[in-house]
Amino acid sequence: MLYRKYFKRIFDVITTLILLIIFAPVLLGVGLLLWSIHRKVFYIQARPGKGGKVFQLIKFKTMTDQTDENGKLLPDKDRMTRLGKWLRATSLDELPQLINVLKGDMSLIGPRPLLVKYLPLYSDRQARRHEVRPGITGWAQVNGRNAISWQEKFEYDVFYVENLSFLLDLKIIWLTFIKVIKREGINSDKSATMEPFVGNV
Repeated sequence: MLYRKYFKRIFDVITTLILLIIFAPVLLGVGLLLWSIHRKVFYIQARPGKGGKVFQLIKFKTMTDQTDENGKLLPDKDRMTRLGKWLRATSLDELPQLINVLKGDMSLIGPRPLLVKYLPLYSDRQARRHEVRPGITGWAQVNGRNAISWQEKFEYDVFYVENLSFLLDLKIIWLTFIKVIKREGINSDKSATMEPFVGNV
């Protein structure tokens, strides 16, 4: 309980500052590459955080803004750049979210922040994922990420909320490192990212 209420935030801030120093050259290098391709570096989108409070999530831009003749964005797989695929495969696209952690919008570990439009679609149990700050990585990410179903993902999220501890966070950090090295669970079987959540049907 003390870890959840006090020490987790302290751990987040100290660890994030260290990571920003370590990855500063990577952040700068990737930013310059993206600017040369898109003239844009970041992808910013509203996401719900703790208690459903909406914040602006920051990621490196991995897709173009190409549209069809009707002005509708092309499918993700058609807009994903070669650099974008590499950034996602290595999870480097998530690095700017360290800023979200410092701001208090996110934690290093927690359920991934999903789309605002999903909020009314959750069951009461699934909505428990918003009892804690969302994370850059989490229990669902190290147990399949985009390769598992939405129902499995939410069960892992709720498990984390109910069992949050320092040891579980350390385990997730270690398993995240292994997953990134092996590049597992990046995509679902049906799309370049993850198919939309349509509710509990």
